[in-house]
Amino acid sequence: MIRNGALFDSAHLWILDLDGVVYRGKERQPYARELILHLRSLGRAVRFLTNKAAHSRDEYSRLLTSMGIPTTPEDVMTSGYATALYLASEGATGKTVYRIGESGLDRELESIGVRVLKDEDSPEDNIDYVVVGMDRQFNYEKLARAQKAILNGAQFIATNEDPTLPIENGAVLPGAGCMVAAVRTATSAEPKVIGKPETYSIEKVFESVGASPEESVIIGDRLDTDILAGNRAGAHTVLVLTGVTTREQAESAVGDMKPDRIVETLGELM
Repeated sequence: MIRNGALFDSAHLWILDLDGVVYRGKERQPYARELILHLRSLGRAVRFLTNKAAHSRDEYSRLLTSMGIPTTPEDVMTSGYATALYLASEGATGKTVYRIGESGLDRELESIGVRVLKDEDSPEDNIDYVVVGMDRQFNYEKLARAQKAILNGAQFIATNEDPTLPIENGAVLPGAGCMVAAVRTATSAEPKVIGKPETYSIEKVFESVGASPEESVIIGDRLDTDILAGNRAGAHTVLVLTGVTTREQAESAVGDMKPDRIVETLGELM
């Protein structure tokens, strides 16, 4: 376990998950604002990393600012934006993407110059990529269109595979992983996964700040995404119990899912 003093002395970059860490639904989590403002007052870089791709970085920055945590879009990394960065690195500019997702994902994908085929657009055969994220309007027609495109040769990309989404009062909703699982079942194809527990999005945050993994801290509420990704990336990891993980689950975790530290609330890090 890492002592608070050692953690604050060595860590330049602090990366916080959003759902279950900074807020649940519209409820800000205990001490989230206080910790973030304290870190900034010490000159630490604070960034937010979410697997949820339904909203754009601009939308997240406005939400956090409304919660008393002044934030710019550059402070936020979503799995949707990370997917856009990945597609840009693959030379996807000018190519066609069919997406299962929401408007925030569209904006991030369109920012790198791909053509996003939306549900209201006429079906096409020349689809290069199928990108699957959180979609609260997911239906059979969308599944069928994704299936056809992938079976015709489109690359299958998942923004993330989170099975659930934590909301207010300790409840959860289905996450993007449910849509990804449906497309996987329909096609027998395995997706390229961009979000946590893969390290791509975290590495992009490291690059943007110019920080090394050794001087970075990942704070999350999920062992199988936040903590696993942080440990794989070589960062310090903190599991906060305000999300979906219980203390019993956290204390029994092994391997790369074992956090360096477990806290009830973010206040313990102050």
